[in-house]
Order: sequence, then structure tokens, then C-alpha cells
Amino acid sequence: MRTLDSSTSLRIAIQKSGRLTDKTISLLEGIGLKFDDYKRSLLVKCRNFDVELLLIRDDDIPEYVEDGVCDLGFVGANTVAEDQADVKILRGLDYGVCRLALAVPKNGSIKTTGDFEGKKIATSYPVLTRNYFEDKGVKNVSIVTLSGSVEIAPRLQIADAISDLVSTGGTLKANGLVELDKIFDSETQLVQTNKPLSEGKQALIDKMLQRIEGHKTAAESRYIMMNAPEAAVPKIKDLLPSMKSPTVMPLADDGMVAVHTVIPIDTFWEVMEKLKAAGASDIVMLPIESMIV
Repeated sequence: MRTLDSSTSLRIAIQKSGRLTDKTISLLEGIGLKFDDYKRSLLVKCRNFDVELLLIRDDDIPEYVEDGVCDLGFVGANTVAEDQADVKILRGLDYGVCRLALAVPKNGSIKTTGDFEGKKIATSYPVLTRNYFEDKGVKNVSIVTLSGSVEIAPRLQIADAISDLVSTGGTLKANGLVELDKIFDSETQLVQTNKPLSEGKQALIDKMLQRIEGHKTAAESRYIMMNAPEAAVPKIKDLLPSMKSPTVMPLADDGMVAVHTVIPIDTFWEVMEKLKAAGASDIVMLPIESMIV
């Protein structure tokens, strides 16, 4: 295992356990970082990169990054915004996607934002929730701060409504609640401390960002191979939403070529039908593990 150099090694905070942990580890492994069993320790060193992971409560991550205890952190945007953390947001990561939503009892009297005057709202996100009502001009609301099981608050008559994270809405439905409005969109973010960093650390961060971008692009793309008459190549090139010009190679049969390229996965089926109509055959789609663009 490498010996970490404090002037160049990075300490990265991630959630100790929860909905973001496994996906964050999967991302780090996907960009080439190798770790021992992260479930058995709070501080885990990378075997092939000058990185160590600090596994802590997600609520603590913004503070650790802000104070410079950790150089980077993987954390929900909702947590960063709620803490009003002084950190640099490097990029969103397209997982852990959810929203902070305002929900009310299905058959209750609250139908619009104005109906919240004089009401109690239970939430684990008092800052974002109060900011929402201030923006809407509703000032006479009481915020009841709870650390968990927010959705049951109206049934216990602790509050008239709730503000809570929602992914599918199943928990709201199970508790007789309906979503009235969205307060905040969230996803996992990679954040960086605003404390001064050495050139070595910044270089390592830049390298990680390049790898993350390549990993994301690869996940959203597919490698496409096909055979086609040489005369059909101009039309096929016009149909391909590829990043660059496709590779065209002659086949053993006269007048036939192989065409290789990379396209976004969300366009594959529509493009495939058009390619076939243009004369392409033997179309093969392959996943891409990673790529640098």
C-alpha cells in the first residue's frame, strides 16, 4: 500500500452508510481507485492512488469539507444547501436524485401555499423549508424540526404538513400524504474545500475530475459496429450522432465496409432503425467501461 504524502494526498469524505455510499464507492472504483473493505473502517486508504476515504455521517460532510478536514466530499445537494456550507461545488453526479417536497394529508384542508398561514410543518430541513415560505410570502408558519420519521408527523398531530425528501413518492402515499409543491431538487455533488490546497492536491483533483467525466460519458454511450455498402457511408455518417467522424474499414467483400463509432445510448434504437433503412446490417452495440474525451 502507498504511503500517503500530506502535501499531495487527498482526504475525501463520503457517507458512512446510506443510499449514497455504495454508489459513491462504485463511482470511485469505476475511475480506477482500489480500496480494501470500506465497511470495516472509518478511514480507508486507496491502494493505488494518493487518496484516503473518511466515512462519516452525511450531515457532517459539508462541515468537514468547509473546515478543510477533508479536501473533497461526496454529499447530497440538499445537505450542502441546508447547511449553507462554504464549499466549492465541482459537479453534480446524477445519482442520489431526489427532491425536497411539501406534502399534506390527502383529504386535508390545505390545498394551496396560502393555506399554510398559521400551520405547523414538520421537517429535517428547516432552513430550506423556511426559505421556501419566505419566498412565497407566507410568514406565519411554525417549523417543527425532526431528525427522522417526518412522514408520520401529521398522523401524530405533531404538524399539519411535512417537508421531506421524496424519490418515488411511495412513502408519502403509504402515510396518506400527497405532494403539494417542490422545494428543492437534489442529487449527489462532489464538493471541494475553499481552504488553500497544494499544487499536488489540485493536480490530483483535476485528474479525478477528468476520470469522472470520462466514466459518466462512457455510462451514457455505446460503441456501435455495423457493416454497410460503401456507397451508403455518406448517408450513414449523416445519421450518426457521434462525437467525431466514425471509423470506416474495408471488408473482404468488394464494396462493403465496417463502420465503428460511439453514440449516446438514448438515441440508439431510433438511430438503429434509420441505419438499417440506409443499408446497414449486422449492427452490434457494446457497453463502454470508461473513456477520455
